[in-house]
Amino acid sequence: MQAFETIEVGSVKVACDGGKGPLGHPRVYLNMGDKGQIECPYCSRFYVLKPGAKETDGH
Repeated sequence: MQAFETIEVGSVKVACDGGKGPLGHPRVYLNMGDKGQIECPYCSRFYVLKPGAKETDGH
């Protein structure tokens, strides 16, 4: 099954709210860990770490 939408990000930690304002879903915070990718359990958006981005959150 293909992801609904794939989004490249520059951090292993992302927040997802479905992106549709009041029609979205509750904001969830997702941590990719060392995988470099994660899928939102609500809307199936697929987040991937941009090539060359550091796999740390800066802490």
